[in-house]
Parts: sequence; structure tokens; C-alpha cells
Amino acid sequence: MGLHQPQHRHLASRRSRDYLTQMAIREILEVPDPRLKQISAPVTQFDDDLRTLVADMFETMYDAPGIGLAAVQVGVPLRVLVIDLQPDDPDAEPVPCAHDGHHHHHQPTKREPQVFINPELLEPSEERTIYNEGCLSVPEMYAEVVRPARIRARWQDLDGQTHEEDMDGLLATCLQHEMDHLEGILFIDHLSRLKRTMVLKKLEKLRRAA
Repeated sequence: MGLHQPQHRHLASRRSRDYLTQMAIREILEVPDPRLKQISAPVTQFDDDLRTLVADMFETMYDAPGIGLAAVQVGVPLRVLVIDLQPDDPDAEPVPCAHDGHHHHHQPTKREPQVFINPELLEPSEERTIYNEGCLSVPEMYAEVVRPARIRARWQDLDGQTHEEDMDGLLATCLQHEMDHLEGILFIDHLSRLKRTMVLKKLEKLRRAA
């Protein structure tokens, strides 16, 4: 979302090559960069430049690693989002891991990349859900955010075709988080002033210690 992917998860396959064979990792803007507060403009040209941007966004997101990224997070204020929840792959063999000082196994994940261009949020439910969100633009920080539990979304794909779908669970949360970026809103903006200040002070402390 700019959402983080937990560091211990393993990927069953390498980068998806469905978009372009030439991809580049772009710099992810971090708070307090003022460019993150820009309002993103609608996409009007569905061309090779857009495909290059999307390919680079996926490469950047997977490298971070994360499960969602908005174009404005890489300095391009256009209404473009990429998401890949990277669910566990039940057909893959568990991978041994030794992080946190002990040996264990993790289930590899699989790639399911999704592109959302000019997304719109329709019919948010009155029911709310709480998710402990993080953001690649607010690295290593997490906080609980309340959002509609279910939504209906409308968006365009890389060819400009329009889609609508009902969503719930993590996908609904992730899409709402990423759509906030298009309006210059970060997940910490949903927190109280006190909690937001605490998060930013903790982030600054981590940066000084790095």
C-alpha cells in the first residue's frame, strides 16, 4: 500500500513479465516529501509510456517489498495504482528460513499483479474493518486504520477498458489505502494528531540510528 509485505514472506516466482521485459526500480518518496501531498491527475493517454510506468511500479513494489504502490509514490502524480496481494502458493514447497534467530519454514507466495487506472470508489459499506496498515512512504511504521469493510470499485486497465467489481477483505483495504495516495493522503493522516506525531518521531529516530 505502498503497503508493506512482511519481510519473511518468500516468492515462488521471479518478477512478473506480463507488462514489459525492460523494467527499472524507481525511488520511493518518503515523508515528509511534499510531492506525496500532490493530487494525482487522471490518465488520458493509454500508451507505451503508461505501460513502462506500470512495469517500473511493479518492479519497485516487489523489490521494496510491498503489496501496493501508487504512481505518486515514485514521483509521477497520475491516477495509477498497482497491487499484488501475493497470497500463499499451496502448490509450492515450503521454504526453510532462519530469520529472527531460529530455523523454520514459510509457504512461498505467488504473483497476482493487478493494475488500477483512474479508480473510483463506489458504494462503500457502512460496516467498518480495522487493519494494521503500513506504507512504503512511511517505512517500518504501522498503525490501525478504520475503513469500509466492503466496496464496489470502478477502474480502467492498461488498454483503457472499464471494469467494476465488489471487493472485501485485504483487497478492499489495500485499494482504499492506495486511492488515498491519489488525493495526497497517507495512512497516518487517518490517525489522531497525537498518534501521527508519535509515528513520525519514531520514524525520525530510526532514520538517525541508521
